[in-house]
Amino acid sequence: MARLPIIAILAAGTAFAALAGEPATAQNYVVLVAGDCGTAASRVVRDTGGQLLSAQPSSDGQTCIVTVLVQGNGSERPRKVTVRVPM
Repeated sequence: MARLPIIAILAAGTAFAALAGEPATAQNYVVLVAGDCGTAASRVVRDTGGQLLSAQPSSDGQTCIVTVLVQGNGSERPRKVTVRVPM
């Protein structure tokens, strides 16, 4: 799923370098790619015993914002818990 945007970014960088008349080498451009929140989300679900609602990278690219639904005790309503964890 994340491979398609990475390939598109690399292709765009290569095309831009070619249009600029420079050889396409790794020194000509830098590609920033967001990390994967899957591992962080799995860890939060395991630690809370809840159900995953969402997991997304934060704007700083260093942490993930994970939201889970945790069941209450007995007749209590489930509560929504949002956690910021390192990627």
